[in-house]
Amino acid sequence: MTKMIKLRSALGVLEILSVLCISLAAAAAYTPVDNYLISCGSSVDTPVGRRLFVADDSGTVVLTSPGSAAVKASPSAVFGFDDADAAMYQSARVFTAPSSYSFRIRDPGRHFVRLHFFPFVYRGYDLATASFKVSTQDAVLIDGFAPAARSNVTPVCEEFLLHVARDTLVVTFVPLAGRLAFVNAVEVVSVPDNLVGTAASSQSMSNSIGQQLNPAVMPLQTVYRVNVGGLTVAADNDTLWREWTSDQPFLVGPAVTQDVAYSRTLNYLPGQATVEDAPAIVYATGRELIIMSNLTDDGMKQMAWQLDVERSASYLIRFHFCDIVSNVPGLLHMNAYVDSSNAFQELDLSAIGHGKLAFPYYTDFVLATSAPSGKLAVYVGSSSRNITTPAAILNGLEIMRILTTAGSVVVIDPTAPGPKKKNLAVVLGSVFGSFAFVSIAAALVIAMRKKEEKKELPTPTTSQPSTAWMPLLGRISFRSPGPSAVGSGSTSFTIDTNTPGGASATPSMATSSSQSYRFPFAALQDATSNFDEGLVIGEGGFGKVYAGVLQDDTKVAVKRANPESRQGAREFRTEIEMLSGLRHRHLVSLIGYCDEHEEMILLYEYMEHGSLRSHLYGGRAATALSWAQRLEACVGAARGLLYLHTATAKPVIHRDVKSSNILLDDGLTAKVADFGLSKAGPDIDETHVSTAVKGSFGYVDPEYVRTRKLTAKSDVYSFGVVLLEALCARPVVDPRLPKPMVNLVEWGLHWQGRDGLEKIIDRSIAGTVRPAALMKYGETVVRCLADRGADRPAMEDVVWSLQFVTRLQEVDGLDVSDVSSLNMVHQLTPPSHARQRSAGESETGRGDVDEEDSVADDYADASMRGIFWQMVNVHGR
Repeated sequence: MTKMIKLRSALGVLEILSVLCISLAAAAAYTPVDNYLISCGSSVDTPVGRRLFVADDSGTVVLTSPGSAAVKASPSAVFGFDDADAAMYQSARVFTAPSSYSFRIRDPGRHFVRLHFFPFVYRGYDLATASFKVSTQDAVLIDGFAPAARSNVTPVCEEFLLHVARDTLVVTFVPLAGRLAFVNAVEVVSVPDNLVGTAASSQSMSNSIGQQLNPAVMPLQTVYRVNVGGLTVAADNDTLWREWTSDQPFLVGPAVTQDVAYSRTLNYLPGQATVEDAPAIVYATGRELIIMSNLTDDGMKQMAWQLDVERSASYLIRFHFCDIVSNVPGLLHMNAYVDSSNAFQELDLSAIGHGKLAFPYYTDFVLATSAPSGKLAVYVGSSSRNITTPAAILNGLEIMRILTTAGSVVVIDPTAPGPKKKNLAVVLGSVFGSFAFVSIAAALVIAMRKKEEKKELPTPTTSQPSTAWMPLLGRISFRSPGPSAVGSGSTSFTIDTNTPGGASATPSMATSSSQSYRFPFAALQDATSNFDEGLVIGEGGFGKVYAGVLQDDTKVAVKRANPESRQGAREFRTEIEMLSGLRHRHLVSLIGYCDEHEEMILLYEYMEHGSLRSHLYGGRAATALSWAQRLEACVGAARGLLYLHTATAKPVIHRDVKSSNILLDDGLTAKVADFGLSKAGPDIDETHVSTAVKGSFGYVDPEYVRTRKLTAKSDVYSFGVVLLEALCARPVVDPRLPKPMVNLVEWGLHWQGRDGLEKIIDRSIAGTVRPAALMKYGETVVRCLADRGADRPAMEDVVWSLQFVTRLQEVDGLDVSDVSSLNMVHQLTPPSHARQRSAGESETGRGDVDEEDSVADDYADASMRGIFWQMVNVHGR
């Protein structure tokens, strides 16, 4: 019987040719307004099938890539690929820093965004080791893409259907965990806006965590697109360049089915499916359920397909139907189920078509939450108890994941597109004319300035800097090493005693001054054994950090810029300028810098115990911090941030607050580090600074991302994320976890909103956290993570709240309502000597003080106004 069915179901050659002709004739029907086909990393345009992918540096799109490289696969890497795939995947653009492609959108609305990936090895780049995130301005498309995690290294196309309302679409690639990102090709193609949302069954509903699901307006990711009962359909045979796979790999169950085909013209009806919804070949082929006599197994009464999906995610399932098996209307009545949910019942296609047959039709079903098993089952069968023939048919199946959360999007600002070609001559003429005029003027100014310098300036006695902008130059004089010099070839130096704080012959004295000093490169080579890789204690966006020992046995951390880093001279200068004028017990001290031989090197005080992150979940389980130590570290870091926000006329906004930038010294005192992204805040009569978004993924203030308006409250948000890290001891984003747990902020706020924060506390400290302290701590976290900056507390209030949490943790029986007790609050106010010292400083103008008397310890920590406000507004906190 099975052989008879196979023979009867085989498609004739004429039928296949007929269907293909129908499909090819319709494939040219739609012309997209936006049709960007980008061959990434290629220097020439690349034909792929009937389409042409242009080089990414051709000017068609704007490529913003502070750190990228064009790479090419060897012929052996793409051996065995068909011609189209070989052309698509033979080149790639590799990113070592966050980078973006920017597309001008002429037709706002629905667009397909397709990202093509194929990992290969090119010189020093192994694309299989990549780990990265991809986002647009409005949604995270891919979070934690890792080709190495896949079972087989094959080309991958990730397809998304987005509603683009902006005039520019920016697709940003962000390397994760110090790895790289890459992409072989990018497609951005506009599609009809009614491609999703016209079916009544795709109505808005809620998933298991209460999110409203409306596929008509939400980002979608294609998971499966199946030509049921037919052959694989290539992109060239689809009006929207979609690929359709055969359903054979997914077909399960005991039911008897046969492939069917239709060689006549399909009946496209007004208001029903079109060639844009699915190509004609999908509707002209299908799988029919065959009902055998004397059925005893209910499983034989319905066709079944099983597909792997992400656990507990939300999906849009689209069923494509075309009754190509009935001879008369009214015979075909079908039911369909998705897992245990009823997708539809008693579906009568002929009734929908008013007696017509062979017309394309689709219906959508929203699955709010998939099974925890990661398996999705689809069933289609007859709805009638008295089984008739034909029993059931299915022509196509699409499964699209609904991206229910935008996550923390990252946007890299593109540079402005260049002038149009038709104005090139005019532009070039203006440029060259202006350049000639400016050159003549500059030459005259330089000549006059040199003449004045010869007359007025003495001959310098100090070494010349390699960059003109460096501050504090002329304060160090170099001399050849004497007999007592330590280390062969090392250079000794002295600090000019005519400069502030310069009365010492050793570089370690720089730590007791608010200034930073320029070190010779040879001294740093000596301190780090010529930058021995065995001395590397960390690595970040700027470069590697080495443990070093100066000639006077002072331990230092030496951060050396990586020439290929996304951070460079701007961050180098910012770090020096910021830390040269700031000093606080809870800020890492800058000892000096070096800019010789085109190097950019920074020297800091050595932090014995590394980063807070490393003690939470960074591989230092043996040195895990107690709850009290974590609280103390958070209070210290908050004090350091408060000092940044209040010590100068303009607040200093750190912009990269995260657990890896909070370091611990030998006494576990927390200090804020890494000021390369720091920026001066707004003037007193302004509310914000408008600037490009910078920061670390997972920590960046979402309001800052949306508006590009930077305030001190952006640091407060990032610090709120750190507070959650300290409590839960897990990464901010962990794609290995089940979907609701991936984002720590969403996960933490979810449980805090249910008064269940204790359920996600780090197990190693869970038994030591007092309920009252946890309650106040959770309230502080929620306020820091408010979506609007105006709703977040100032850092002075955060310091106060954390000190209060510490008291609630230390004092047995103390409750949140005891905040009004002056016996407790007086311990949080600055001591009298700090206030007196501040007054004395303003009179004497002293800048150098002993560590014990530092304003950093107390006075900069508290605002009496803030403390009073919290004393009388207990319920407001």
